[in-house]
Amino acid sequence: MVMQAQKQRYYSPEEYLALEVNAKERHIYMDGEIIEMPGGTPNHNQIAGNLYASLNFALKRQPFQGFITDQRLWVPNLRSFTYPDVMVIAQPIELMEGRKDTLTNPLIIAEILSNSTESYDRAQKFAAYRSISSLQEYVLIDQYAMHVEHYAKAESRKWIFCEYDGEDSILTLASVVFQISLADLYDKVDFSSEEPQAVYELQEDEA
Repeated sequence: MVMQAQKQRYYSPEEYLALEVNAKERHIYMDGEIIEMPGGTPNHNQIAGNLYASLNFALKRQPFQGFITDQRLWVPNLRSFTYPDVMVIAQPIELMEGRKDTLTNPLIIAEILSNSTESYDRAQKFAAYRSISSLQEYVLIDQYAMHVEHYAKAESRKWIFCEYDGEDSILTLASVVFQISLADLYDKVDFSSEEPQAVYELQEDEA
């Protein structure tokens, strides 16, 4: 007997949001597909926390607001929902129409790289983020070594790339007044405590 492949199930943004509100795990939405996000590691969470805490202090009483991990972002041009590791929004906050929990106007996005998501963060996710007119900077942070990649928008379809290595290097943002040394960014990160993760194939959520 010949077995037939199951038909791919596609969801509308409204269906995704209805499911996501009650889901125990977070999921990415990519043009109809729902994909479960892999869990984070202690290093991943420490780096995200260090960056967010420093940004939150530096931007105090300024017209910017920082967000970490669980804040959902809508990318309308590519019909995607994501949860960036760290975001900075220029006030006023802009929300997806009809929602109070989904942002649309990031100024800066930072992602902590892992073996499971690195290619996605560099390719599809960055392509989606570049379609957001408000986005000015994208930061990719390695969790296995002191290494940061920084993209700053110079003009339409043109981005300036900078690389930082070692604890004496200082990451400097362009769209807000902010600097952080890699020594502070990686404070309390133990590179010997974790082996690089095995590659994790993002799977469609079957819920």
